[in-house]
Amino acid sequence: MLILKKILKSIKSDIKKSNTIENLEVIRLKYLGKKGIINAFFKKIKNFSLKQKKEYSYVINNIKLETVEKINQKKIQLNTILFDQKIKKENIDVSLPGRRIRNGSRHPIATTINYIQDFFLKIGFQIVKGPEIEDEYHNFDALNISKTHPSRDSHDTFWFDSNKLLRTQTSSMQIRVMEKEKPPIRFIVPGKVYRNDCDSTHTPMFHQIEGLIVDTKVNFSNLKWIIYNFLYNFFGKYVSIKFRPSYFPFTVPSAEVDISINNRDSLEILGCGMVHPQVLKNVNIDSHMYSACAFGIGVERMAMLRYGIADIRYFFENDLRFLSQFKYK
Repeated sequence: MLILKKILKSIKSDIKKSNTIENLEVIRLKYLGKKGIINAFFKKIKNFSLKQKKEYSYVINNIKLETVEKINQKKIQLNTILFDQKIKKENIDVSLPGRRIRNGSRHPIATTINYIQDFFLKIGFQIVKGPEIEDEYHNFDALNISKTHPSRDSHDTFWFDSNKLLRTQTSSMQIRVMEKEKPPIRFIVPGKVYRNDCDSTHTPMFHQIEGLIVDTKVNFSNLKWIIYNFLYNFFGKYVSIKFRPSYFPFTVPSAEVDISINNRDSLEILGCGMVHPQVLKNVNIDSHMYSACAFGIGVERMAMLRYGIADIRYFFENDLRFLSQFKYK
């Protein structure tokens, strides 16, 4: 035991005297290396009695742990001294050019949403936000969507249980707002929606902007005026616009809007129509006194056309080479 105490004293003394990282490494190998003094003692223990093995193993192991701790403490101390010395030696050259700060850019989806919101704010619409986790009533039942409609199936909708789901459309906010407010009503609902679909033109999560007007004497001509002015504002006066008859459970009559830019193939970009009288009845609005029109805009599709993007998945891959091309104005 006496020799072990002398070794510990020697270790502490050597570590204290070390003044460089290199010298400290030599000391570490001397005591802790494979051929080091402490390892040599461990090898000798096999020749001791069982009682001596227990006693010596405990002492040697404590010496090893203390040695590791002392070396680490000394290493931190030496590194701090070296860093301070380096700082004192280095001079700052104020003539050197500064490092450039690379400014970020707003995501093209956020830019598109902001642009659309600005347009509708100018013509008197409010902006409303709603929950992304919806119940079956607001997402389907109140919008006149039948129990057998395929959109209710799990291959199209993400269900949590028999009632809760990730909303498949921002149209559910039509019901929530009309339940609480009385006409006249005019608002848009930007937000994320979810559908079980993924390819070059579809993603499981995407963005929609729902619009609704409820008032007396609202008709399809009012709706067309809004759509025409919005699309001309967004794409320019030379865009070709076509309303095509369609079907939605919550609007009648219903239409889809196709556009063509620079005489290219037409592409459907939004759906619209006059709100079905049953939907108004579901929220206790008199359909004989009031009428309503609604429209739903797919933000990603608008952005793809505006910026000439071929694959919707580019928006969500977080590739800085792609995102840095877009600057918010």
